[in-house]
Amino acid sequence: MTKSFSETNIHIIGAGIAGTMLAREIREKGIFGKVIAFLDDDPQKIGKTIDGTPVLGPIEQTARLLRIGAGDEALIAIPSASPQTLRNIYSVLKAAGFSRIRLLPGIAQILEGSAHLIQARDINPQDLLGRAPVAISLKESLAYLRGKRVLITGAGGSIGSELARQLLSGGAERIYLFGHGENSIYQIDRELRLLQESGVGEKATIVPVIGELKDREYMRYIIGQLHCDVVFHAAAYKHVPLMEENPVAVMENNIFGTKNLIDACLAQGVKRFVLISTDKAVEPVSAYGVSKMLCENMVLDAGKKAPADTAYMFVRFGNVLGSRGSILPLFIDQIKKGGPVTVTDPQMVRYFMTIPEACSLVLKTGGVGKNGNSYLLDMGEPVKIIEIAEQLIRFMGYEPGKDIPVSIIGSRPGERLDEPLWSRREKPMETDFPRILKLERSEEDKTLDLDSFMEEIRPICLFDPEAAHLYRNRKELYRILAGHVPGIKEGMNGGKHER
Repeated sequence: MTKSFSETNIHIIGAGIAGTMLAREIREKGIFGKVIAFLDDDPQKIGKTIDGTPVLGPIEQTARLLRIGAGDEALIAIPSASPQTLRNIYSVLKAAGFSRIRLLPGIAQILEGSAHLIQARDINPQDLLGRAPVAISLKESLAYLRGKRVLITGAGGSIGSELARQLLSGGAERIYLFGHGENSIYQIDRELRLLQESGVGEKATIVPVIGELKDREYMRYIIGQLHCDVVFHAAAYKHVPLMEENPVAVMENNIFGTKNLIDACLAQGVKRFVLISTDKAVEPVSAYGVSKMLCENMVLDAGKKAPADTAYMFVRFGNVLGSRGSILPLFIDQIKKGGPVTVTDPQMVRYFMTIPEACSLVLKTGGVGKNGNSYLLDMGEPVKIIEIAEQLIRFMGYEPGKDIPVSIIGSRPGERLDEPLWSRREKPMETDFPRILKLERSEEDKTLDLDSFMEEIRPICLFDPEAAHLYRNRKELYRILAGHVPGIKEGMNGGKHER
């Protein structure tokens, strides 16, 4: 017979501030179970009691001796723990027999002394594969947003939704959740309201906005209506092989959508604009990469047009662990089916950071960044994709090559073995802020005339009756791209028209 929530025995790993706050909340609500012990490695805490609950330890030795019942739960409340520490704790708890292991993530929120049970979630691979996050005080780094109206485009996506979660701690007057997918906007809107009801963050009015970046007149109208002070532009089509099959769509959405947004923001006097960019924009070899390179150029161009008291900038970084359409969800699905796990090339490497770390650094950059500047997040060392696949297989309880095969399938369209973080015309410089680099351009980027390029591809993306033969003509699009971007070759995509 399955235990009810109120009968669940909970062991909290970590007897610090976060752990004691969770224990107090569980006791006061009385419906989620009973905390029967803390586990900790601090000799100053072991053997003591906190509100009548014993502190046991060290964790590894004590976990082996626990008598774990069916349905018993472990709740890891060590927000400063490195991925290596989490890996060790996770393996110890799994061996001890816990049926559920949850984690209190988000070091930034916990540093504010506001740990809440609703923030806990089942531990997942991205928690164990990343690096130790930099400690950032959200209240301090988001001070520039206090009392402001903040718009997030693509708010239902992986990056946009995490930006919204962290913004709850910033004291913004309003948070506008902008997107064209009603289901994803509904989900993040609902999640933020539940977090607020549970005491997470500060009170901000949350406003979901369903709209389309590609609609020029609508964007001018809606930015005028919302009176937003700050915009974080995270919306984009971004799946590389899929966009190689739909290159006109990625140009239309990413380039013209971004132009519509920037033009509207300049016209309505938006004070700060932060574009979320990608390493794929560096000397691009894919349609998606070209679109993001152009978006970067548009933001820098907007910085030249913007008034002196504004700041238009972009923040570039590499891959994030666990985003939709990324390798982790794909590998997990493949492992669940018994394999094979498909890796494009044994030498393929990528730079990775977790979504919460990337977002906290983006929010920090939005406050300290200057108008017309380019910023790059310090991604650390690159990691081989095949190593991530093997670690993930082991995380799920199998042995790579023995239980779950790993298959090498070759690179897909638009992919390369490694992704540079800056171009030959750029030089990353340290700033006063950890893991935030400023990109100094040694010379003007003369590889692309933005205005002429936009005019060339306009009839391909936007119907013009006088050039109807060009509409959705991806063969012509690649011919134009090849004429402007060295990494793109004419005929890379053989189809003539896009659906």
